[in-house]
Amino acid sequence: MRTDTEMASQRAARRASSFDMAMRILAPPQRAAMFDIYGFCRAVDDVADGDMAPQQKCAALERWREEVDACCAGAAPAHLRSLACHIKAYGLAREDFHAVIDGMLMDAQASPICAPPAATLDLYCDRVASAVGRLSVRVFGMPPGDGILLAHHLGRALQLTNILRDIDEDAAVGRAYLPRELLLDAGIGPITCSWGARAIAAHPSLPAACTGLAAQACGHYGEAHAILRRQSAACARAPRLMGAVYQALLARLVARGWDHPRAAVRVGNIERIGILLRHAFV
Repeated sequence: MRTDTEMASQRAARRASSFDMAMRILAPPQRAAMFDIYGFCRAVDDVADGDMAPQQKCAALERWREEVDACCAGAAPAHLRSLACHIKAYGLAREDFHAVIDGMLMDAQASPICAPPAATLDLYCDRVASAVGRLSVRVFGMPPGDGILLAHHLGRALQLTNILRDIDEDAAVGRAYLPRELLLDAGIGPITCSWGARAIAAHPSLPAACTGLAAQACGHYGEAHAILRRQSAACARAPRLMGAVYQALLARLVARGWDHPRAAVRVGNIERIGILLRHAFV
């Protein structure tokens, strides 16, 4: 029987081929750990984005927190035994799993995130992306100091790229993750309770806010690259590959622009193969 995290990791691989491509170049034990970590992330994300009532979502996420605690205490439930083995083998921190759950709780509330203050967006990015990075760098074997720095910068770069890619998809469910300050600077607002995500997504001044957020993402990519340059090839290969795919996606988004209506953007298979060849074997 497949565990919950195994099934979720397989769904994650189907939905995020850049992750799958990066993980396939790891040694088998690392690959197994990463797929279970991302399986956990997909499982809790499915709760936050599911059809349950907000109170039920929060209760389900708190049950995940209890099960993570059980894994860390050596009493893992049957469906998380493989994840528990990776927690022990790589010294994965309970606090980072908790942070991911806390990020999902932000998405599970009755009122969707809409034009959050910059500090709230940064906290969200830390929880849903950089916390995953902190788990990942332990599996990659990166030195602790640089590992935490890489998780900080690359996690935020990837998440900001996702936000810029998914503006219309998020607006359809009432979410708008672009920070309030950039929106106001672009002339969108004042943001009040009457504002909705769809109105923000369709606003003619939105491109200016997106340009500002893209610049922040580029800054984080630059910091991440500087950290990766001083790592061994074995530690840096997978995060370098994933970062390159997402940076290519950001470049395509910038080239397309953010005027409404926006065409979907993706990194094609040929470009992905080129990125793989450039980064996987260095």
